Amino acid sequence: MGHTSESTWVPSVTLLVGVGNEGISALLLGADGRVRGDADMVFEGQPVHPSGAVRHTRQSLSLALHEVEPEVERIVIAGPAASGSLAAMAPDRQVVVAWLIARPDDAKAVVFGEFFRESGGWKFTGVGKGYASGLAELVTAYGVEVAEEEPVVETAAAASANGPVPLTSVVKVPMHAPSQATPGGAGAPGSTGWAGTPGASGTPGASGSAGGKGRKSWADAVGEPVAPDPSVFPPAAREYRLLEGWEFGPVFEPFTITGRGSDVITTPARVPAGPVLFEVAHQSGGHFAVVPLDRRNKEGASLFNTTVPDYRGSTVTPAPEDRPLRLRLIGENDWVARVKPVAAARRLERTMAGYGDEALLHLGGAADLRVDFKGSPGGGGSIALWVHEVTGQTELTHVGRTLALNTSDRILQTVPLPPGPALLLLIAEGPWSLTVRELGF
Repeated sequence: MGHTSESTWVPSVTLLVGVGNEGISALLLGADGRVRGDADMVFEGQPVHPSGAVRHTRQSLSLALHEVEPEVERIVIAGPAASGSLAAMAPDRQVVVAWLIARPDDAKAVVFGEFFRESGGWKFTGVGKGYASGLAELVTAYGVEVAEEEPVVETAAAASANGPVPLTSVVKVPMHAPSQATPGGAGAPGSTGWAGTPGASGTPGASGSAGGKGRKSWADAVGEPVAPDPSVFPPAAREYRLLEGWEFGPVFEPFTITGRGSDVITTPARVPAGPVLFEVAHQSGGHFAVVPLDRRNKEGASLFNTTVPDYRGSTVTPAPEDRPLRLRLIGENDWVARVKPVAAARRLERTMAGYGDEALLHLGGAADLRVDFKGSPGGGGSIALWVHEVTGQTELTHVGRTLALNTSDRILQTVPLPPGPALLLLIAEGPWSLTVRELGF
């Protein structure tokens, strides 16, 4: 059935995934390893997920990993049994996953592999598990119930040659308690391990934007001359659907890079001038900092400076107009860094939780914001909240900027927010939760 691949990091961008046959399908799974309903299956007969993050196109799947709903922990890639390779290609046409699939002896459907969340990013692992009764048996294992009146065996046999089972009579199955994580799958909720071999393609330690020398072409990876579908990689203005009323910061294709230890990174030309969202995740403990470099290649004020274990954070920083954005990362372990449009930041809605620094978008009206800060794991810790009103602004300045909160230790406090659109920069040394209550006037 093939071999089990070590988990490898993949960039959180739109990936084109193919396995060399027309029956490729995707199952979007929650933390319990099961679909939430029939909408969480994407295949030829149901080509678009309601979120728009997963699409079936020709013989491939388009996975916009940066748009996948937070409730989705894993995306399983499955289809009729066939030999060949599973490949995933990034928008810059570099193949970030290439995994050999052996011809199964007794299976009619196969789970080729899965993408899963870890430490704020996404990984891929090969699976190669076969199902003798076909796709109906396969999807049932993930919480899909196929109506009994359907001729499951006969349909599955036909699907082996002609495509997926037409899952038109699928109903939602009651959720079960999460089972223990399986090897190669996503860990239990809260898992922060960084598996993978440093230096391997797509893993922390590889330099560049999830690419590298010696990678196979897309055609070689899927075993046939398949040209990428241009609709999978739409123009940047559609790739990041601008939120209504949000016009702060340029829109562009995101940039992802992985590494280990201290290094200097330079963004490519596709990152234009203006405020951009910068996200980072750092493995384990030790000191970790990110410092921008100026025109003279000298360090400015730190964007991040922390000793928090398994740190994840985001902020907004300006990309220069006449040169690339350059950043010095100071750390001891594996890290992942991403540069995205500000429009990709999380939106402040209802109650949300987080840990550490984060950039948030406020698009509602005037509101009261309830802040619950738990303090740092070792006690103490501080939290601050800057509110930037961005209407008519092209950069972060003192105009329309308010320091809404600045305190130490644990707090439970309510602060007023002006109407949006506004950018909130939260700086915290520990876990927090925010509850927004609009005033309605």
